[in-house]
Amino acid sequence: MSREYIARNPRSMEIAQRASAVFPGGTTRTTTFFAPYPPVLRAGAGAEIVDSDGNRRVDYLNNYTSLILGHAHPEVLSRAREVASSGTAFSSPTEHELHLAEVLVNRVESVEQIRFTNSGTEATMAAMRLARAFTDRPIVARCEGSFHGTHDYTAVPAAGIPDPINQLMVTLPYNSISDSEKLIDHAGSSLAAVIVEPVLGAGGTIPADPEYLDFLRTKTAEMGALLIFDEVITFRLGWGGAGASYEVIPDLTTFGKIIGGGFPIGAFGGREDVMSLLHPTKGTIAWGGTFNGNPVSAVAGIATLETLTAEVIDDLNGKGDQLRDRLNQVLRSSPLPARVTGIGSLFNIWALDEEIKDNRAIRRADPVLAELLHLGLMNRGFFLAPRGMGCLSTPMTSAHLNGLVEALEDLIDQL
Repeated sequence: MSREYIARNPRSMEIAQRASAVFPGGTTRTTTFFAPYPPVLRAGAGAEIVDSDGNRRVDYLNNYTSLILGHAHPEVLSRAREVASSGTAFSSPTEHELHLAEVLVNRVESVEQIRFTNSGTEATMAAMRLARAFTDRPIVARCEGSFHGTHDYTAVPAAGIPDPINQLMVTLPYNSISDSEKLIDHAGSSLAAVIVEPVLGAGGTIPADPEYLDFLRTKTAEMGALLIFDEVITFRLGWGGAGASYEVIPDLTTFGKIIGGGFPIGAFGGREDVMSLLHPTKGTIAWGGTFNGNPVSAVAGIATLETLTAEVIDDLNGKGDQLRDRLNQVLRSSPLPARVTGIGSLFNIWALDEEIKDNRAIRRADPVLAELLHLGLMNRGFFLAPRGMGCLSTPMTSAHLNGLVEALEDLIDQL
């Protein structure tokens, strides 16, 4: 697989070698790297991308789920160009950021007020600081396998993070009520919040059990702690986000990815009494950013969310459900130990054949098979994350969906 990939991507190899001189590992973004080297992309339109070697692939990653309308959507580009021609950033608010804020507050029942950031990482960092300030407590619990960005509090444990920071985080076993309750009880009156993805994103597109989210809601309320939903990835799953489909109301929610229409953005919002701590004259927390709420990201996000009606989202989720079923049928009829998880427009092809309820299963997955599946699909014109994660975009047609199923069948025959 690797030899075929290298033969198909010689220009990308040349650029990767140049990049290795100025970027550690040849990339400015750890998630985009895989061996032998990632393709260097040149353009994208709709559901497809073209690399520097001229290879065309169906993009099932969509900049790690952020491009739900696909690449270069005409309405998004039109509005972004129009606004950019009048200025890209200012030292005072624009009406565009207000409009996007109103759209989000209208869509998400639990969000009464909101603030913008430049990324999902910044959004979770702000939400956690806000929860600590509101409760005057130090500890935040997260779930095993969750990804809430790369700031110190969510990247623990990791090199470069001092142990005192590690001590302020608790890791809960995802979907395990009994074990999570013990750890939450142990944190006791020091617990400020629990932050959770309704569906693990980078952790394998594993949905939370409804009972688990109900438990977290009830337990945090009992303890006077806040519940934070990280919907940076999962907001694509429903008109009001994944939380709405679970019918669980968090205290705070973080956003990113699709709400910027392909431009940098993040946001966090929730209860007015909690968000009031950010009030410039009455609050206790100062929060800002040079490009927060910039007009280009704002109008691109508005265009995206206006396009994403409930009907459009339901249709995309339905296509995702059908695709996962078809991929699993192919894998079940093969000798490969693999299966597909996910929900709606999110999926993950695992090199593991067992029921997957939490991220611990990654430890049992076959890394060699995972690499073969990834490179094999890349060679057949389908772009997914090295870990097998993928997502759908609205421009995808039956040909794109059928193509992935047929490519997997062909790859299995080769293996």
